[in-house]
Amino acid sequence: MSVHLVGGGALALSDAPLYAPFVAEAAALARAAGRSRPRIAVISIHPEADERAGMLVDVLTAAGEFEPRVTALSGPEPVTTAALAEVDAIAVGGGVVEQVRAGLEPVFGELRRQVAGGVPYLGVSAGAMVAAEGSLGGGTRIDGVQLAPEDPEWPGVEFEVEHGIGLVDVAIDAHVAQRGSLSRLVAAVESGLVEGALGIDERTALIVGEGGLRVEGSGSVWRVLPADGGVLVSTIGA
Repeated sequence: MSVHLVGGGALALSDAPLYAPFVAEAAALARAAGRSRPRIAVISIHPEADERAGMLVDVLTAAGEFEPRVTALSGPEPVTTAALAEVDAIAVGGGVVEQVRAGLEPVFGELRRQVAGGVPYLGVSAGAMVAAEGSLGGGTRIDGVQLAPEDPEWPGVEFEVEHGIGLVDVAIDAHVAQRGSLSRLVAAVESGLVEGALGIDERTALIVGEGGLRVEGSGSVWRVLPADGGVLVSTIGA
């Protein structure tokens, strides 16, 4: 089974093909367990959690039939292991990455255990970013130096890395081309804040599985790695 990371901006029904490989993996796991429909845990940690969870359920349903097990948290409540019990796949939606990380932190170990046991994971936007061993925050500055366009509501925020789930070993960023945030990944790798990073554009999915990396969708995945005298930037297209 695989880890599916979507760079955001993909919750319309027309985006269903991005999610089809994830739902297909869940269905295969369900059939192996003797169930006709897969059970998918859908987790939304967002100020508009119910609405966002509904949108994620709708686009996943357009990709394939399943039984949703929804956890929608609009406040600081933590996700519990009960939300992940007896499911064939786990989908985590977007939001403020620091809040999504904090809500999931109590179940990081359970998430790693389930994915190691073959349960596919889907992360959208912040849900993708927290899947990494080092979870990138939403800041745009290192040592006070601005690295990317800033949200007027969150000016001057330092770029920090916290402990993530640990499903992939390089840092993950989302909305990269749309938010002009490639420069902060370059600076983060060059400064040694992270050892390497993958930045995913909107309406683009990076699938990490036994066969390596696969990209689906209309954008690119930006690979930023350290190199002699600087960093090496390349892209992985669909």
